[in-house]
Amino acid sequence: MPRTSVFYRSILPAAALVAVAAFAPYARAWENEGHRMINRLAATNLPADVPAFLTTSAAIDEIEYLGPEPDRWRSPAEPELSAAQAPEHFIDLEPADALGPLPARRLDFEAKVFAANQRPEKIGLQPWEADEVWERLKAAMREYRTLRATHKDTKPVEQAIIFYAGWLGHYVADASQPLHTTVQYNGWTGPNPNGYTTSRQIHHVFEGVFVAANIHPADIQAHMTAAKVIKGEMFPAYVAYLRTTFSNVEKLYQLEKGGGFEGAGTAETRAFTAERLAAGASMLRDMIYTAWIDSATPVADPYAQPTPAPAKK
Repeated sequence: MPRTSVFYRSILPAAALVAVAAFAPYARAWENEGHRMINRLAATNLPADVPAFLTTSAAIDEIEYLGPEPDRWRSPAEPELSAAQAPEHFIDLEPADALGPLPARRLDFEAKVFAANQRPEKIGLQPWEADEVWERLKAAMREYRTLRATHKDTKPVEQAIIFYAGWLGHYVADASQPLHTTVQYNGWTGPNPNGYTTSRQIHHVFEGVFVAANIHPADIQAHMTAAKVIKGEMFPAYVAYLRTTFSNVEKLYQLEKGGGFEGAGTAETRAFTAERLAAGASMLRDMIYTAWIDSATPVADPYAQPTPAPAKK
């Protein structure tokens, strides 16, 4: 979703807001079709050794439904929620990188931004939100293992896991869209020697109109990678994923300049778009699977009392 859309909706007349609300569930946009396809494909391509409850049709349907969920929180009816979580959908890597390496912890990054007399909500907080939701998912999976091992009811934690997986999918999907990683998020700004579009419609046309009209699950599935466990720490792996997405920003503008996102587009633009969606579905699947594998690693009980030292003789 373009980050400015909530602002523009907030200044619409009340009657217009009612009309937007009435038709919003039926809007054909990346925030709906694209997010739902990414979540569903990630869930249906999980390896066979994940818990069986994650592969039921009910779980897959719920994970799919939750794909657009954070966009449902971006309404003038909930202004504080909208303002607080809007920066979690994007990161402008150009100003972020100008501050130095991205720290793994959100508050450390925010401190760097404030020290540079800038605002975190202007740069974006995408990778930190994704990493934090992933850690919630991993913690819930660890609890599932504990409950199952002790023959206790796992139904409540299963619901939490499904929710976290679906919620995570939204941010992973946003991070596969090049325009969510750059200051050039909705029309080229600043020096423009290549004559790229300055239209404020490119974001919606690419992720909304073009995807809804031309991209189908089978197109995305054909570009998905083989499932794998993500090795090492998740945050740097996720940042690397974001940087791959960022490397496609100028390619997107080049394709747009050639009229590639008009109507049915071209074979090249359809493949480009399907590959970007497939990158999101593949990364989400791998993050869910990695959370399951990593949840088997024992962790210290934070509430355990230290063992007293033996008395000296």
